[in-house]
Amino acid sequence: MRAKTLMFQGTGSDVGKSVLVAGLCRLAVRHGLRVRPFKPQNMSNNAAVTVDGGEIGRAQALQARAAGVEPHTDMNPVLLKPESDLGAQVVVQGKVRGHARARAYQAMKPDLLSAVCDSFERLRSDADLILVEGAGSPAEVNLRAGDIANMGFAEAVDCPVVLIGDIDRGGVIAALVGTHKVIPPAERDRVAAFLINKFRGDVSLFDAGLRIVTDHTGWPSLGVIPYFPEARKLPAEDAVALENTLQAEGGRVKIAVPRLSRIANFDDLDPLRLEPEVTVDIVRPGRCLPGDAALIVIPGSKSTIGDLNDLRRQGWDVDIAAHVRRGGRVLGICGGYQMLGRMVHDPDGLEGPAGSAEGLGLLDVETVLTPEKALTRITGATKSGTAIAGYEIHIGRTDGPDRVRPFAVIDGGSGPHEDGATSPDGRIAGSYVHGMFAADGFRRVFLEELGATRLAETSFEAEIDTVLDRLADHIESHIDTARLFALAR
Repeated sequence: MRAKTLMFQGTGSDVGKSVLVAGLCRLAVRHGLRVRPFKPQNMSNNAAVTVDGGEIGRAQALQARAAGVEPHTDMNPVLLKPESDLGAQVVVQGKVRGHARARAYQAMKPDLLSAVCDSFERLRSDADLILVEGAGSPAEVNLRAGDIANMGFAEAVDCPVVLIGDIDRGGVIAALVGTHKVIPPAERDRVAAFLINKFRGDVSLFDAGLRIVTDHTGWPSLGVIPYFPEARKLPAEDAVALENTLQAEGGRVKIAVPRLSRIANFDDLDPLRLEPEVTVDIVRPGRCLPGDAALIVIPGSKSTIGDLNDLRRQGWDVDIAAHVRRGGRVLGICGGYQMLGRMVHDPDGLEGPAGSAEGLGLLDVETVLTPEKALTRITGATKSGTAIAGYEIHIGRTDGPDRVRPFAVIDGGSGPHEDGATSPDGRIAGSYVHGMFAADGFRRVFLEELGATRLAETSFEAEIDTVLDRLADHIESHIDTARLFALAR
């Protein structure tokens, strides 16, 4: 017997689909169901390495965790990783298929539907329930031709849809009624119910609003889910989260992070934000990097040369140089590590126009971007012997004299090898390891070196599972989840 399926679409982006599906995955497990998350098409530079050696969107990895299973490439068969305002890298079933500008990708979508359906059917063969997350909104009817993300997928596999409206951003009645107005009758009939997410205050005040939506659409209401503040503790997938979070105040140790235009895997920073003595300052364009930072972290990037040029346009290279002269420390992660070197070369135009760019010159290394992508989960230890764990997800080879002082020795499945580089005085370091701060022991040693004396008492990974449990409790206490799961077919 094949698994039942239920799809969650939104009236727009960032309405809370990813978090809601994660919570429902955890609830389904509690009910004894083998549940799997699925997102046909995702767009994100925050990716996770899967058990089968590919990459998927961070949200699906979190949902897999909530479901108690390892993340697999079949859970997100099409992943778009933006490299510019007009183009993206196209990852299909975990592997890079190529690069496409927005208009060209629209022409590719019909051909990708078979891969999406193949992945879906494999998941479906080993589960009781598939919870599907849409992307954007079905109201984007100008993109409906060849759609694989919302109603196009729902139609292909004949699954019901729950439509989510975000009341926190305002206009939720118009968003739901407007969606009903613009989608065709067959798609209206596919919507089995709607629910309201992120309500603040007395939920009963929206009872009349629920009736108004049902009167205009005929869709039944599943109710209202109040705002869940702890969602900010969960790994975010969309960089829009950086506009609203990641600014913790009051910590004695300030860590400054330039908000790169193509920032990638920024959930590297999440464990730092939970530390009581740490302030993580995401510095947006137009601001200077703060002079009182103990550490500057240059994060990952989907376009190393493009973001390196942007960093200079913001004047952040000058701020970083001044920080180093004052005795401050700098850590570059992945693309940030590449930027710390003398040069970055992209001879094949893998991340933009072919060419080279001068790096920040803080490490005596150079990087050549190559087509082969490293996609590996790793364990290992720093040179001081502190255990470290995480994953690599990058293109490019980095080499040079400062590599004689590696950041860590890691084992990624192909045997131990040295990762990263460190300056002679130890204040500048670069590493390809994402997720390093999730390792509690490493994070504590690292922060103590920066001057922190009071550190988080709980494990970061344990805290994520605790929040997922609280999220499941929150959803179950506010809507009839038995009725919701009964909609699946």
